[in-house]
Amino acid sequence: MAAFLIVDVDDLLEHFRQRGIMIDLQELAVGLRGGAALAAGLVSAEKLRAIAVANWQVQTRELIGGMLEPQHVFRTAGYEVFNVPERGRVADELLENYFDYDANHEPVNELIIVSTSRSLILPLVRRVQMTYTARIRVWGDKNVLVDTSLADTVVFQPFETLLGIQTKNVAVYIDFENISISLNQNGYIVDLDHLIERFINRARSYGHVVKLSAYAPWGQRGSLPPMVDKYGQEISDDTPARLMRANIEPVYHLPGKNSADIRIARDVLNDATSNHIDGFILASGDRDFNDVLNTLVGRNKMVVVWGVNGSTSKQLETNPSITLEYIDDFTNLQLHSSLVKSAPASFDVDGGAFIPSQWSSLVIQYDRILAQSNGRDVNDEDLIHQLMVVHAVNSHSLAEDLITQAVSRGILNDVRRGNTVTINDNHPIVKRTRLITERIVQRVHNTLTVRNWDYVNYGFLLNGLSMERELIQPGMNMDDQWRSQWIDALVREQVLVRELVSHRYNPDDLVPVIKMPSSANVVMLPPTENIEPTAETEWSRIGLVQLWQQFEITAEMVYRVLVSVEQFTSFRSFGWCPLGSLHRRLKNFDSQMAFQQSVEYLVAQGAALISEYDNPLSDYRTKGISIDTAHVLVRQIVAERDTVIRCLLTLYEQDKMITVDSVASLLSMGVPRDRIELWFSIMETENVLNPTLARPGQYSLFRTHHTVNLVADARKP
Repeated sequence: MAAFLIVDVDDLLEHFRQRGIMIDLQELAVGLRGGAALAAGLVSAEKLRAIAVANWQVQTRELIGGMLEPQHVFRTAGYEVFNVPERGRVADELLENYFDYDANHEPVNELIIVSTSRSLILPLVRRVQMTYTARIRVWGDKNVLVDTSLADTVVFQPFETLLGIQTKNVAVYIDFENISISLNQNGYIVDLDHLIERFINRARSYGHVVKLSAYAPWGQRGSLPPMVDKYGQEISDDTPARLMRANIEPVYHLPGKNSADIRIARDVLNDATSNHIDGFILASGDRDFNDVLNTLVGRNKMVVVWGVNGSTSKQLETNPSITLEYIDDFTNLQLHSSLVKSAPASFDVDGGAFIPSQWSSLVIQYDRILAQSNGRDVNDEDLIHQLMVVHAVNSHSLAEDLITQAVSRGILNDVRRGNTVTINDNHPIVKRTRLITERIVQRVHNTLTVRNWDYVNYGFLLNGLSMERELIQPGMNMDDQWRSQWIDALVREQVLVRELVSHRYNPDDLVPVIKMPSSANVVMLPPTENIEPTAETEWSRIGLVQLWQQFEITAEMVYRVLVSVEQFTSFRSFGWCPLGSLHRRLKNFDSQMAFQQSVEYLVAQGAALISEYDNPLSDYRTKGISIDTAHVLVRQIVAERDTVIRCLLTLYEQDKMITVDSVASLLSMGVPRDRIELWFSIMETENVLNPTLARPGQYSLFRTHHTVNLVADARKP
């Protein structure tokens, strides 16, 4: 006895196209076959003879985008693919090839037909009933056997009851401002990742989701409560981008209840005129939507409201025509109170990028008030006022709530003295926010002071921050986007000032620059550091020996710069080296401002010149550095380099291992022992030496290197 599944693919796909429904064809094919085997009482789908019939040439021509070919999908799902080019011949071809009673076919005891075509279903059913004693089922979204003689003998089952296949199109409108504030006021942490996942899954239970929109005053800083990701990091500024990645459209409206209501109501009523949308889901507890929802009900639309328990209008709760669901019931959001005992350890700052947030805003503004009060206690009302001044929040109540949440997370201490608040200096958010703020402000301050500039070019600052070793930590200093986020955050916090100035080559072009605020508006002064002397007259008075004694990091960079420039100009027979390329080459060794100070030292000594040169590879002049090879400082460092290379050549020619120790044993004089490791690093950077991977600490000499050849030739008599 045989069980058959006949899937009319042409009819099925046309049905979904007309309804505007997108469906996973692979999932559908597998589900139909598995469901049919279960309905037929088979122990395995392998016992079912599944046949997918279509005009496969047409289906292939109508493929959309990167969709897999339907014929391939059904074949890999275990179907026999049966090609019938003429639609009117489908029933006849199936009867002749599979159900001809004159042929030696195995008796049919179960037949399941997936189709809404009477011209296919009626002939097949009648032939099978005439020839075999079989149970017959028809699966579809409408019963085409009604008013026929077969209505009482064939089992009809709609798609809605099978395999979770949805034939209803639903649209979802999320009043995000209303929902997020309601959840927050009820004590819930607004976990955006969790909400997105639950909203999408819940919507899919009602049908195929054709629209998902979230309405809020996006970009209006402080208008929404803090939102976090699955790691617990505050990501309010990233909310619109995260929604878009989940295919939820963030729709902007002006702050305020009326603006949101008008925009959502207009979109709902406009979409209600479409016959393709069967159901409407509104996430809001606002009573002003009651009339709009009643209008939808009057148009025979399915209406569902998602509200927050305790914050949903009674008019919506008592409306008998709508389905009301509470978001707190189908989500698993944490309460703020649940963090009190576990904070601050519960906050995992290493779960992703450590980006600016309302927590960092609170830390920065707290420190600002603390600095202005000369270290006295911070008044909570002063902190609330300051948060509103910089628009970290847009109301007194949201500011109070932000402080309460900061206490629950351990950012602020739980103990208040009178009306003052204290900060937890050891909390990871506090420590990282302070470190990042300090390093960015310090770099801007130093650059403006050293170069006597009015501003720092935005790109120049990004490049400088990329070399801040103190910021190279998990989740920090990852790329220019991360650095831009923090620079822009400090501008919002009024720590820095961002302006647009005319480009020096094209005055009509404006470029962003960063400044320190005026002395009257300074938020925080950079911490005191032992900054090396930088004025030209000071550098000019410092010899190389004194430079090593007082400013070792700058001295090391002087060696690197001179050797790199000398090698570049010598090898290319060029008079200068591009300063930008040189900086990129040595940036891994740049500690704070070592590169900048080393160049200024060489210029002050008269050993180097910084100028703009005609560049054969560019339409613009390029800033570059040239060195005076006759200068005593240049001759001294180049001679030291050549001494090291001669030592390397000796070891190479004697076939001995090249290590720091072997070079030190040969250099009994000429190069101080404490600089041998520096020279190894320089030689590796300049490709003179290459580390031997299989033998740590050993190196191989690039014997044909340009500089090595010059030194070797100079040794010859």
